[in-house]
Amino acid sequence: MTKKDFDDLFLEAVDDALSSLGDSARQAIYFHLASKCRLEKESIPKNLEEFEGGLERIFGVSAQYIEILIMKRLHEKVGEPLETEGTKDLVFADYVNAAKQSYVKKKAASGKA
Repeated sequence: MTKKDFDDLFLEAVDDALSSLGDSARQAIYFHLASKCRLEKESIPKNLEEFEGGLERIFGVSAQYIEILIMKRLHEKVGEPLETEGTKDLVFADYVNAAKQSYVKKKAASGKA
């Protein structure tokens, strides 16, 4: 496996999670994020709060289920399981940032940073 940075893994996780809704739905979500929220796919990792807000505009309170699915996919890619206990009060952007810090530390410790 080639060395990937966290943002690439995160975008793959987002894509995988949205693909589980169907390819047309995934494309429609990206279109809506770009046209209504001015958030292109490539800029999602640097704009987590805007992405979270965009999902909430699209899905309402159900956006949390999409966020949890993204986090599960992310942790599959990073190689660490996701604990779903207590995710009722989760703050998506904080969770992703914590996962990024953990990933960066893990890569640095293994000498692959």
